[in-house]
Amino acid sequence: MKTYVIIPAGGKGKRGGTETPKQYLRFHSKELIAYTLEVYQNNSLVDEIIISAEDEYFPLLNEIKEKYNLNKISKIVEGGKERQDSVYNALKSIKADDNDLIAVHDAARPLLPDAILTQAINTAKEKGNALVCLKARDTLLKGDEIVKEYVDRSKMYYVQTPQIFKYADLMKAMKKAYEKNFIGTDESMLIKELGIEINIVEGSILNFKLTTSTDIEMFEKLTSVNQ
Repeated sequence: MKTYVIIPAGGKGKRGGTETPKQYLRFHSKELIAYTLEVYQNNSLVDEIIISAEDEYFPLLNEIKEKYNLNKISKIVEGGKERQDSVYNALKSIKADDNDLIAVHDAARPLLPDAILTQAINTAKEKGNALVCLKARDTLLKGDEIVKEYVDRSKMYYVQTPQIFKYADLMKAMKKAYEKNFIGTDESMLIKELGIEINIVEGSILNFKLTTSTDIEMFEKLTSVNQ
């Protein structure tokens, strides 16, 4: 059983207030996506990494691969209009066995702890899939400018990545989604449509996704500690 990692990096990612897509912003002279890729490069359970990206960034990604010795990167493929399209393009580019694992991880989620990655892969090997999620810790409510009602947080989670599924299940879920013209916000949503139970693995607050300027500032401060 092999473990493939798909990194969809085709998004524009401009909510952070920058002209450059956030996955290519440089922190301490290193592109954000390089931090993410190193997490998977350094984990012994990962076999191959496939990146989906806009073709204009292929030269930069090849440069990053060489500069940081990211030899697990086996393919860089064309991204799509939606995240789902980018993942599907990567999925179609590999010749995986049905029971091989496909881990999908956000390009702009660079601080995934190795222990959580290892636990997620081992859970998927044992149970067929794994979804890394962070249990809600703060008070939750519904509202629009004013409070409408409070929500029981005891069974609420923030979905993170990686999301790990068997190749056959994810390919089937993708094809079914396209047949129904359905675009999911992540892979777990597509898998759930097949009626497959999805196993939760506890995530980490460190495993945040850089989306806003505040996230960028926080990552800058966190990585400055190790400089």
